[in-house]
Amino acid sequence: MYERAEARIDLAALKHNCAELRQRVGPDVELAPVLKADAYGHGAAHCAAAAVEAGVDRIAVATAREALQIRAMDPEVPILVLGALAPGAVETAVIAGADISVWDPQFIGSVEAAARAAGRVTGVHVKYDTGMGRLGSFDPEVVLAVARSVAASPDLRLEAIWTHFASADDPDPAFTNLQKSRLSELGERARAIFPGLKLHAANSAAVVSDATTHFDLVRPGVAVYGMDPFGRDPAAHNLRPVLSLHSYVATVKRFEPGMSAGYGRTWIAREPTTVVTVPVGYGDGVRRGLSNLGEVLIGGRHCQMVGTVSMDNITVEVGDLSVSVGDEVTLIGSQGEETITAEQVAAKLDTINYEVTCAISPRVPRIPSGERE
Repeated sequence: MYERAEARIDLAALKHNCAELRQRVGPDVELAPVLKADAYGHGAAHCAAAAVEAGVDRIAVATAREALQIRAMDPEVPILVLGALAPGAVETAVIAGADISVWDPQFIGSVEAAARAAGRVTGVHVKYDTGMGRLGSFDPEVVLAVARSVAASPDLRLEAIWTHFASADDPDPAFTNLQKSRLSELGERARAIFPGLKLHAANSAAVVSDATTHFDLVRPGVAVYGMDPFGRDPAAHNLRPVLSLHSYVATVKRFEPGMSAGYGRTWIAREPTTVVTVPVGYGDGVRRGLSNLGEVLIGGRHCQMVGTVSMDNITVEVGDLSVSVGDEVTLIGSQGEETITAEQVAAKLDTINYEVTCAISPRVPRIPSGERE
């Protein structure tokens, strides 16, 4: 038995998912899994090593610190920082040997200075806002001007123009098609000036649903971790969940009618029953919104969370199920023939599957397959 709770990380499943994504995009399109936010809560170091073993072409992250973490794990793998960088973070990203995203003409000088100081030529991917409405310029002429400035610098290497889809998981592909056409049109103009320039746009939903979005590089995130980018069933896309979340039964108590569990007495027993306490709570990432709503697996059966989720504990009604202290409790994953997926948890919370895994806090150890701290 472990201390309180643990997230088990199935690295074989992650490698399978990378292979599945590779098969979808083919050998001529770069596969760049996104390992930001500690690999969507799965543990970036372990996942990066597994992804490299699976033969991915590069790793994408959101921050300079994440790039530095990946570089400490692997001295060779190409890294792309997708997010905005403050001046100090630019230096960190350059030292990590990462490619950097640029969209502001005034920002190019900071990247040049950091590259020159580090004595290296830094790759640059120019961001084009085709409709996401966040980072990047809406104006294709500004994008081309930035690309020209990057290409003219001896300290920089123009690698790509890229965009990000706002609604690739929408059943109506109209807006994704519009974004795709905007990138294609600008890309055709840019490649006439800069032969060999790469274009990229596709996230997990686009990789799975539309091969025409793949361009020269894809950036799958959620699919790498075996979660469905459409929030339904990962098995429908031959994806295998990488993370499972477990705790154990700490106490078993017999409740009589009128007895309550948890803060605020939000659940009161109506008949004799058995309630167990499980030492995991919102301090570990089990959202308080699951109070009186969530489920766990004990003894291969679905059991209802009752009472308010607290920081360190949840209470679960097990009824007539024979349960002992130390029995394993699965919050995400499988027991016997029963499964609770991140998608099912997300549906109860009216959110997305990868918010569920990202929310699992650092105090929950990530244990790679076959290992236990």
